[in-house]
Amino acid sequence: MKKVAVLLAGNGVYDGAEINEAILTLLHIAKNGATYQCFAPDIEQLHTINHLTGEEMSEKRNVLVEAARIARGDIKALNHLNSDQFDALIVPGGFGAAKNLCDFAVNGAQATINNDVLNACKKFANANKPAGYMCIAPALIPFIYDDAKITIGNDKDTAAALTKLGATHLNCDVDDVVIDHHNKIVTTPAYMLAQSIVEADAGIEKLVKSVLALN
Repeated sequence: MKKVAVLLAGNGVYDGAEINEAILTLLHIAKNGATYQCFAPDIEQLHTINHLTGEEMSEKRNVLVEAARIARGDIKALNHLNSDQFDALIVPGGFGAAKNLCDFAVNGAQATINNDVLNACKKFANANKPAGYMCIAPALIPFIYDDAKITIGNDKDTAAALTKLGATHLNCDVDDVVIDHHNKIVTTPAYMLAQSIVEADAGIEKLVKSVLALN
């Protein structure tokens, strides 16, 4: 039975992991006969957004504590991730991937990545183990892989920034994936394009199946 590490960036589309993407990821891992363990960095998130109004709030929240809500408490700090114990890595999107795991949402082509995130993801890359990144999470990929082929959908400005960081961007429909067979990376637009949970599900299902098939 294959084991998948799932990296979460908090809890909520505007400041953490996109909840629908995260849950659909876990669902399809299980439906494909694999198991998962969730991880998140034990750090303060960039900021907290009121998801009802879209306005920034004054309170501070922890990425690991917030992500534990999605994982029903079954989650570990990212620095406890041992890639030798897993067959693959999947990273759901949400703005937290571009705010907490890296700072792409703030700095674009001048972005940097959290060190724990970089170290964890690079271990899967260096071991030639497959990985899936969805929505805006492919913004992490240029820091981890050289000359990777990725997609975030078809947003020109975002694609241009990722190209400046060193990736090769390919436009992709919401229900499809881009597979970089050399690097064993699968990416899908998810809610970068999806207008419903059904649309998001189509690409995420294909991503999970593709990641597991690459192993």
